[in-house]
Amino acid sequence: MQLMHLFPRASLLLSLFVLAACDSGSSSQSSAVATPQPAAEASSSTDVDSPEAETARLTAWLDEQYEIQLDFSPMTRTQLGEKVDYDQLDRFSIEAADEELAWLEASVAEMRAQFDYDNLTADGKISYDMWAFTLEQAQASVPWRNHGYIFGRGGPHAQLPTFMITYHAVETEQDLADYIARLREVDRIFTELLDIAQSASDQGIRQPAFGYEFALAEIERVTSGVPFNTDDQTPNSPLWTDFQTKTEALVAAGTISDAEAQDYLNEAREVLAGEVLASYESIKSWLETDRQFATEQSQGVWALPNGEDYYNYRLAQMTTLELTAEEIHNTGLQEVARLLAEMEAVKEQTGFAGTLQEFFVFVREDEQFYYQNTDEDRQAYLDINNEYLDAINERLPEFFGRLPKAPLVVRRVEPFREQDGAAQHYFPGSPDGSRPGVFYSHMSDMSSLAKWQIEDIAYHEGNPGHHMQISIQQELTDIPRFRTQYWTTAYVEGWGLYSEWLAKEMGGFQDPYSDFGRLAGEMWRAIRLVVDTGIHAMQWTEQQAVDYFLENSPIPESAVRSEVQRYFATPGQATAYKIGMMNIQEARARAEQRMGDQFDIRGFHDTVLGAGGLPMPMLHAHVDRWVEDTLAGN
Repeated sequence: MQLMHLFPRASLLLSLFVLAACDSGSSSQSSAVATPQPAAEASSSTDVDSPEAETARLTAWLDEQYEIQLDFSPMTRTQLGEKVDYDQLDRFSIEAADEELAWLEASVAEMRAQFDYDNLTADGKISYDMWAFTLEQAQASVPWRNHGYIFGRGGPHAQLPTFMITYHAVETEQDLADYIARLREVDRIFTELLDIAQSASDQGIRQPAFGYEFALAEIERVTSGVPFNTDDQTPNSPLWTDFQTKTEALVAAGTISDAEAQDYLNEAREVLAGEVLASYESIKSWLETDRQFATEQSQGVWALPNGEDYYNYRLAQMTTLELTAEEIHNTGLQEVARLLAEMEAVKEQTGFAGTLQEFFVFVREDEQFYYQNTDEDRQAYLDINNEYLDAINERLPEFFGRLPKAPLVVRRVEPFREQDGAAQHYFPGSPDGSRPGVFYSHMSDMSSLAKWQIEDIAYHEGNPGHHMQISIQQELTDIPRFRTQYWTTAYVEGWGLYSEWLAKEMGGFQDPYSDFGRLAGEMWRAIRLVVDTGIHAMQWTEQQAVDYFLENSPIPESAVRSEVQRYFATPGQATAYKIGMMNIQEARARAEQRMGDQFDIRGFHDTVLGAGGLPMPMLHAHVDRWVEDTLAGN
């Protein structure tokens, strides 16, 4: 249950854009560092400007800056639906990250010199603060560039094929040529990333052993089949299948001839079987060699050099709050206790006579709660998801003034990246709605997809969760463009979890087992507060984390083990869900208390969704201003 974004910028520079593609960008802009303007020159234009005029000027300037920043990342432009530098992939080296950081530092300095913060509107101040916040986050990440596990579970070896298949649309002959040009960039990308991974390993920074196994299995799935394997008995590889499909579509449309198509196919096949395969083999070889130095007993980041400081950085980045690991751990323990009591009450509604622990085992293991591993049952699973989403969509206008325009589809994960028990997730659509948002499910092992969880997860990933929030954000036109793509994990995942809770208020979860699933979903995220901090700050073992999870939730064991390994691989990320949800709930409760009968749920939700993915302190201030303005009759 998570939002997926390809090539997250956290390890090298930024982690704040919902469609972030990688760590740096095209060489044409990598040295285009902005020169700050003198402060005196800037102030002369603001003396007579109204707050609205000054804010309009800032908005125009920020849009110009964002255009420059996008030039660092052709892949981000592609994910946004733009065909600019469509033949290029991003630069991943530390040097490229330094260039972008230098540009951002100069950009923020220019903003501070040119604009009068005190003369901005409230929303203008949000834009100003958010642009400065991107720099703060980027600077804070610099000491930890080597601490991320690059070639681990779901790393660039799996993300790159996903990017090409999902985002590189082929509508013209040039698009097809650009596809091949990007395939030729794979070797450079992997070389740059391998340099960083090797440097980290030299410093004693290695992922748990299971991370190597995940990566090697993913590489095997990507590089199995034609043209990587010329055995005629093997199926086509995912990339080759995608390229063939897109080529055939051009032929069918009359855009290229059969002969021209064959030339492109021959060239792509040569690149894939040659340099692309060789680059994957180099990553595979390094993983197999480095694997022998990894600890068999999984350890949290406390075991890494400066591990405690690194984890504190991750917690601050993920929650956007100054919370210690101990505070988060204790919050988790309190929430687990509260939710156990609520689950006990719902268990009584089902008529189950045993203890809550026995009920956990019952819903975890009884066959009636699971679909079979057949194509028919997998389709039934997708169908019921759509039924729940259709029903909740009818209630949206009662709770929201803003509604998403982009469509949503529910799909099974592509075979080359599918994993038993892995979390469902969401890929955003394009801002113009031409590419739908996608709610993905791993369906290779249907015993990890309990029927009582379906409704809850559908609301989290779809509406009113990720799809609604991200689509609305991307469709905003009254804020600087960078804010339509800017996000913090606590906001996005906090909203997703808040949406599960809200859906109960909207009329969902009429069946007690589904309502139990809702509580199980919230319990899942409460347990994360305990387990993530337990692993990385309190030196819990993998089995200790699994045991705590199973003791306090009905989640199937295969899913639990997959989840726990995810926490080892991405320290701190799992804490953002519950912390974000609790902060949104807190903002709402405070508004309801202050406004009384004047509180409008549609207005509250439009306020929260209408400003972009704010850090929690900015979100609270934004909601408080809405309350004050409403009470004042503004």
